[in-house]
Amino acid sequence: MKTEFFHEPELEFGTGRHIDIKFGLMNYGPFDFDNHLAPKKIKLGIIGTPETIEGIVTWLEKSRTGIPAKPSKRPNLFPRFPGFGEEMPLCADFVLDSQLQRAISPNYFDELCQRPKTGEVIQKIAQLYLDEIEYLTEKTTVDVFVCAFPFVLAQFLEQDEDEVDDDIGDYHETLEPVATSPKFILHDLLKAQAMRFRKPTQIIRPSTYDESKRLKSKTKSGNKRSLQDEATRVWNLYTALYYKAGGTPWRLIRNASELSACYIGVSFYKTLDEASLLTSTAQVFNERGEGVVLRGGTAQISKNDKQIHLSAENAYNLLKNALQIYQKEHRNFPARVVIHKSSKHSIDEITGFEEALRGSSIEPELTDFVSVTGSDTKLFRGNRYPPLRGTFWDTGGESFVLYTRGSVDFFSTYPGLYVPMPLGFRCDRVAQTPTSLAQEILALTKMNWNNTQFDGGQPITIRCARQVGQILKYFGPNDHYEPYYRFYM
Repeated sequence: MKTEFFHEPELEFGTGRHIDIKFGLMNYGPFDFDNHLAPKKIKLGIIGTPETIEGIVTWLEKSRTGIPAKPSKRPNLFPRFPGFGEEMPLCADFVLDSQLQRAISPNYFDELCQRPKTGEVIQKIAQLYLDEIEYLTEKTTVDVFVCAFPFVLAQFLEQDEDEVDDDIGDYHETLEPVATSPKFILHDLLKAQAMRFRKPTQIIRPSTYDESKRLKSKTKSGNKRSLQDEATRVWNLYTALYYKAGGTPWRLIRNASELSACYIGVSFYKTLDEASLLTSTAQVFNERGEGVVLRGGTAQISKNDKQIHLSAENAYNLLKNALQIYQKEHRNFPARVVIHKSSKHSIDEITGFEEALRGSSIEPELTDFVSVTGSDTKLFRGNRYPPLRGTFWDTGGESFVLYTRGSVDFFSTYPGLYVPMPLGFRCDRVAQTPTSLAQEILALTKMNWNNTQFDGGQPITIRCARQVGQILKYFGPNDHYEPYYRFYM
């Protein structure tokens, strides 16, 4: 058994590199800032009540000139937001025109939120937004639709402990190897049904731009929930909207000597009728993080290990389709394929994957099949702080432990709200060393464009596949769905 520590991976921005996303963007601009196809004027189609539309527009106008840093002894953790617009490092501006906005009467929300929280009611609420998205699609050219939830709706959604109704913010990540729930969630249903309009959506709750609209915590104290500081909330929203409008805020650094790699995440979800387990696949083409979504075949829970697995045929078809999409995009196959799966790779899955690789002339010796789950193993330091992010423990057995959340030297603290749980991973069939694979996983945790704090818990491969599964469950087998990750985040 041995323990190692990995230094924080750098990211590449417009004119330089940095380990931190906020400082990288503030000092060097987005990665593609000088590309003539990068977004420069992002037209936001804002749908909500008159109050929520006004609140978002006012907040974004205020943010255009910058938001001061939160007073803190840890300035690297809470930097200012520098503002955005022409001649600024964050050069993309938002078009906030009244012709791109559609108001919904608050009476509709008041009436629906008095009803029991059934699938039918969730559908009716989603339809309020979809009708206005359809109108704006026909009359305007919107880049991203912003769905502004009123406070009464945010309260209504919080009746369930596990409701997720916001696209940005800091929440506790879990990595259990189980299929996602089939329950109706407004956030996921709305994103699924809005895809037919061919533009990404951003969901915003009122506490994002108005701290007085915080919900009460579910503890006995009944105090209002804590929020990220205002500058961080703007950072997160800005980068999410920039990416959804087609931009590339940052990318991983790949040395010229490294092989071109295609990263693929595989996770599972239940259909709404709970009759089937299906596969969701998130494919990250390269170090730019260009995510593509695939829907795989039916999976089964094995009687032997009680985990979810694909048949050899479904594994073959899944990887074959993924490689065909890669080849169509790049006009060649990758030199190396990395598969991150939320359950252990079975013999049938490995057989199917390797058959697909041989059909694409990719040598199995240049592939890595890694299962990524949570870990109950904890390490302790000799003080009050958790282990450092980047701490790697080779247990001497089949599993390995990696702290992707933990204390961060750059922040001079542990920035999380919960005791950090490390990732566990297994090298089911690999060519690289566990140390090299752990460093790669650590770097992939920094590719979440919904969060500008770089210490994400999950690699984007698994995180994206899980998000995709939550939304794909609302599609029938022959329904069209968008293939790009920006529609799901």
